[in-house]
Amino acid sequence: MPKDGSTRWSSFENPKARKGAGGAENKSAKGHAFEGLKAGASIALLDVEGSGVINRIWLTVQDRSPEMLRSLKIEMFWDGASKPAVSAPLGDFFSISHGRILAFENALFSSPEGRSFNCIIPMPFRKGARIIITNESNKDLTHLFYDINFTILKSLPKAALYFHCYWNRTAKTTVGKDFEILPKVNGKGRFLGANIGIITNPLYGDSWWGEGEVKVYLDGDQNLPTLNGTGAEDYIGAGWGLGAFIHNYQGCPVVDTATRQWSIYRFHIPDPIYFTGL
Repeated sequence: MPKDGSTRWSSFENPKARKGAGGAENKSAKGHAFEGLKAGASIALLDVEGSGVINRIWLTVQDRSPEMLRSLKIEMFWDGASKPAVSAPLGDFFSISHGRILAFENALFSSPEGRSFNCIIPMPFRKGARIIITNESNKDLTHLFYDINFTILKSLPKAALYFHCYWNRTAKTTVGKDFEILPKVNGKGRFLGANIGIITNPLYGDSWWGEGEVKVYLDGDQNLPTLNGTGAEDYIGAGWGLGAFIHNYQGCPVVDTATRQWSIYRFHIPDPIYFTGL
């Protein structure tokens, strides 16, 4: 139990996560379980000041179509920053690409029955935290439920790292040119992992697309990387092509040969990748 720590839940029942203020709309019973989110609108799921660590994020929406899961954008801001540390489509952030959702659990994300979204990545903040959902579709969302569980602390250890997430979509890659999973990051930190969605070129047919190796350039590497893999399926712990599987730190939850869609992930938890910026 942390010294001077205090538990809080942010939800529509207590959006400011104040002590003794939950369930005020219905005499402490459920009275404000969800809200709608109109097309083009944004809503704050968390907006608190002070120091602490987000421990868990849970949410669900009534429209879980690929269009909506790609059109709902989740953004996270730490310590009053104007630029988000996280800005990604809702579905992709919660570990499966292409606006897909299915029942799964890995070390950081889960959807017990394929109808909800859970994340348990610790996310520290020193002066405040804000999490925003924006509906960038042309359809209104009628039901958004959530709660964000966090611990209030008087101060954080100096070694505590901020959580960042980079998302990018490239419609067409270039033959012979490396695809960047993560552009160059300056400073000191840890690469936690990646969720990657692939739609293969029809020219591949039924041939295997994943011979490209994953490479990690560390702390000044130029022409050659320090870390060099041997293939896409090798990177996520499989071999000789890919079937569907879901494990704690590596997985391929989507294998759809009809639409040529694949979704893979790898989390560097037992095998951390550190960078020092030197």
